[in-house]
Amino acid sequence: MSATATLSSKFQISIPKAVREAHNWKAGQEFAFIPKGGGVMLVPVPTLEELRGIAKGANKEDYRDRNDRY
Repeated sequence: MSATATLSSKFQISIPKAVREAHNWKAGQEFAFIPKGGGVMLVPVPTLEELRGIAKGANKEDYRDRNDRY
């Protein structure tokens, strides 16, 4: 999929419909901009509901908190 967009005078970019639909992005969704080499990577910020249970079954041994780092 190849799509382009133009930066407006208000520094806004509209994400092409084909890209939005392919990734199921909705209006009001939050995104993070991550510098990557000479460009920028656009990634959706997950909601708390999407993160729920992500560490289920993780090994809790050898856990280090902030006090163990120094």
